[in-house]
Amino acid sequence: MHIKIYFNDKPLFLCDETDKTLEPYRHHDDTILIDEFSTQAVNSMLHEMERPVIHAGIFVHNNLAALQKAFWKKFMVIKAAGGLVHTKKKDILMIFRRGKWDLPKGKLDKGETLEHCAIREVGEETGITQIQLKKPLLTTYHTYHESGKFMLKESYWFEMTVPDNQTLIPQLAENIQEAIWAGEAKVKECLLHAFPSVVDVIHHFWQSR
Repeated sequence: MHIKIYFNDKPLFLCDETDKTLEPYRHHDDTILIDEFSTQAVNSMLHEMERPVIHAGIFVHNNLAALQKAFWKKFMVIKAAGGLVHTKKKDILMIFRRGKWDLPKGKLDKGETLEHCAIREVGEETGITQIQLKKPLLTTYHTYHESGKFMLKESYWFEMTVPDNQTLIPQLAENIQEAIWAGEAKVKECLLHAFPSVVDVIHHFWQSR
């Protein structure tokens, strides 16, 4: 098993063993591999992931839960939820925000369930209604800096459907410039200018069909 955390577009894999998923990264000169579990080793990996010459990291420890706990202590963790919304024709709802194609999501409110948050955020950001949540898809992780703090966002993604191609109303207050229904060819075009975690969610959906 492994957990993938993105540092911008660079993946860090926390894993209890190196499986075939990691083979494309494992033997590259620009990948850092650490298999010694200590506070110093965790700090070292975080430092390495900030270096421009490093493009991926692999941290191996036989207790993945303990490894995750050690890394999570280094961040302020923010939970969010969102949706991959599609029609019967499998057109996918894509939004354009801050120069990237994205999927609608937002931060979890206090006392709110992930499912309610996902439906609420999708509706607020795109104006659609009659949203039906089908099933969980994937959880993604990415880091960022905010006010001098090291943040880790856990994003819980759900597959959703709507009755038909509803009119989309992008939420301008959230810097959403455009919202579209995209067929597979258009989605692939959008993915060339999307965050890697969004690419992962859409590929996971396509593979699970």
